[in-house]
Amino acid sequence: MAKKAIFKCSECGASYTKWSGRCDSCGAWNSIEEEVPLSTAGPAKKTLGAMKGRSIPLTDLGTTEAPPPRTMSGMSELDRVLGGGLVDASAILVGGDPGIGKSTLLLQGAARFAEAGLKVVYISGEEASAQVRMRAQRLGLSHAPVLLGAETNLRDILTTLETEKPDLAIIDSIQTMWADHVESAPGSVSQVRAAAHELTTFAKQRGMAVILVGHVTKEGQIAGPRVVEHMVDTVLYFEGERGHQFRILRSVKNRFGPADEIGVFEMTGGGLSEVSNPSALFLSERGEPTPGSVVFSGIEGTRPVLVEMQALVAPSPHSQPRRAVVGWDSARLAMILAVLEARCGIAFAGLDVYLNVAGGMKISEPAADLAVAAALLSAREDAALPKDTVVFGEISLSGAIRPVGQTENRLKEAQKLGFSTAIVPNAKKDGDTAGMQTRTFADLTGFVGDIFGAG
Repeated sequence: MAKKAIFKCSECGASYTKWSGRCDSCGAWNSIEEEVPLSTAGPAKKTLGAMKGRSIPLTDLGTTEAPPPRTMSGMSELDRVLGGGLVDASAILVGGDPGIGKSTLLLQGAARFAEAGLKVVYISGEEASAQVRMRAQRLGLSHAPVLLGAETNLRDILTTLETEKPDLAIIDSIQTMWADHVESAPGSVSQVRAAAHELTTFAKQRGMAVILVGHVTKEGQIAGPRVVEHMVDTVLYFEGERGHQFRILRSVKNRFGPADEIGVFEMTGGGLSEVSNPSALFLSERGEPTPGSVVFSGIEGTRPVLVEMQALVAPSPHSQPRRAVVGWDSARLAMILAVLEARCGIAFAGLDVYLNVAGGMKISEPAADLAVAAALLSAREDAALPKDTVVFGEISLSGAIRPVGQTENRLKEAQKLGFSTAIVPNAKKDGDTAGMQTRTFADLTGFVGDIFGAG
């Protein structure tokens, strides 16, 4: 008798007897995929039954045990995102768009870890060993003591890892791996989940670190079931715009360090080079102050980063003006425009609004609200802010400007790059802060009237 197909949601794991376009459990669209049950031949027929298993030794919290050691690669940006180095027996998932440089980053990282004394195995399921060696020669890594392999059969890969006993294994990519005990095509939900589970379990049992490369969907999420992100210890995204040479390695989950840390790289002809001062890089092309250009002092992980917020406001020939955003939340832009109109009497009706974060950077923290409002007003009033001024602060729906965290670190980074004035929320301390002159405002109305004389 033919087996009955099972359909499961790749987002929440809910099961269905037939395919549907939308999951009734989590509401996700196009997330239900067919999953064929495991073969019923051999050991798969057995169940746990009533037989007792072995007892597990338990320890209390007061037991003194050394923390897992870390290995530094020497690439400071990579070590920063990992939380201070590579932890033994850890599982790391790295995702990114096609061609963004994931394989280049990991090949350079593999060479640096190998030079640091680790035994590294690089398994490629997408390229032949000769192709990987060709890239290594282009990057100047042909003499790195890294073992290469080209295979997609998970059983053969685990057998090789058991024989070689490496300290670090890199699997490129998890979507190309297939387990012969799962009756579905490579890249399916079942295969990705089974391969990730086997590799993660193997790494924990053998004390080996494993890095899995994952493809991303058109929405920017790592392809496959979300349960894979729960299995691993660290999830990293490698981001960047093809028109820019900057690449950002962003941590979204990390059990061994900050979960919102970033590392900045620059793509060159010889591979990826580290950027020790990303603020200077993002502002390197900024010339004389122009209307609509404002420098925002933000915090990414544990480091302050200065970026340029660019706005353009122009009359719209359409009945519904355009609102285009690159690098920021479009819903938050709509909120800022509504607050400016409701609280300050400044309308943007009949005006197209374009907002861009220079350098391909993506900003998510609310502290950018005041910088965005300043850029919009600067573009609308055709009045440029002074070149030596940075802006940050959160705007509430009432029009109040709220303080943000790590103000001192933001000001120190701005002062380091030559800025002398900061427009900040009204705090307990006024006057000079971290050697800079600060102009504080309690609400958006006072800011608009004092800086632009509008409203």
